[in-house]
Amino acid sequence: MKPEERQAEIRTAVERDGEVSVVDLVARYGVSGETIRRDLAHLAATGAVQKVHGGARRPVVHVENSFDERMSEQAAEKAIIGQKLHRVVAPGDSCFIDTGTTTLACARALAEIPDLVVITNSARIARVFGRSDKTGQTFLLGGLYVADNVETVGPMVLDQIRQFHVDHAIIGVAAMDAGAGALDADADEAAVARAMCAQARQVVVVAGSGKFARRAAHRVCGFDGMDVLVTDTPPAEPFRAALAAAEVRLC
Repeated sequence: MKPEERQAEIRTAVERDGEVSVVDLVARYGVSGETIRRDLAHLAATGAVQKVHGGARRPVVHVENSFDERMSEQAAEKAIIGQKLHRVVAPGDSCFIDTGTTTLACARALAEIPDLVVITNSARIARVFGRSDKTGQTFLLGGLYVADNVETVGPMVLDQIRQFHVDHAIIGVAAMDAGAGALDADADEAAVARAMCAQARQVVVVAGSGKFARRAAHRVCGFDGMDVLVTDTPPAEPFRAALAAAEVRLC
C-alpha cells in the first residue's frame, strides 16, 4: 500500500472513531512504528489529526476568542502579512476586506496606498481607511450589527456585496486545511467572505502560519477558489503541494 493510501485510511479511521493508536495501526498495516509515526506527523501537518502520546485523535474544531484577545495574538506575524499584501494591491485598486484581526492589521498597511476603493463590513477597518488622507472611497456595508467584532453580517450585507465588482477580495480565515481550503469559525462571517469572493476578480486569503494547524467548521473556499495566499511563514509541504496544484500564488 502506498503511503498516501494508508494515510487516507488513517484519516478516515480517526474521523470515524475519534482516536487511533500507533500499536493498532502497526498491527493493521504490518509496517513499523516509525512508519506510522511519520504518517501521523504528515496528517498532523495538514490539520487532519492531532498527534497525542501513542497515537492521534480527531482535532478539536477551533472556536475563536474575543476580537480584542485575538488582536494581541501573533501581532508581529500580522504586521508581516500586511507588508506583503502591500505588494499585491496597487494604487487605485478596489477591494473587499472582511472582518478579522489579520485583515485589520492589513488595513493599516493598505491605508498608505493612494486612491483605493474599499468595501468592508468591519467598522474598525472602515475607520482606518476613513482616517487616511490617501484612500479614495470607503464603503461600510450595513446589516445586523455584531458588537464584539464591530461588524455587520446577514442578508442585508450579502445583498449589498452583490452591488459591487472589485479587483480584490481580501479575506481573513480562522483555519486552513490541506483538503478543504480556507475555513472560518463563524457561519455568518463565512457567508460574507464567500459573497465577497464571488464578486472579485482576485481572491486573496491572508492567514498567519498558526492557522495551518487548526480546523474550523465553516468553509469559505477551496484552494481552487483562491488566487493568492499571503502568510508570514511558508506552510509545510502538504499545503505547498495543494497550493501548487491549484496554481495559487504564495506570498
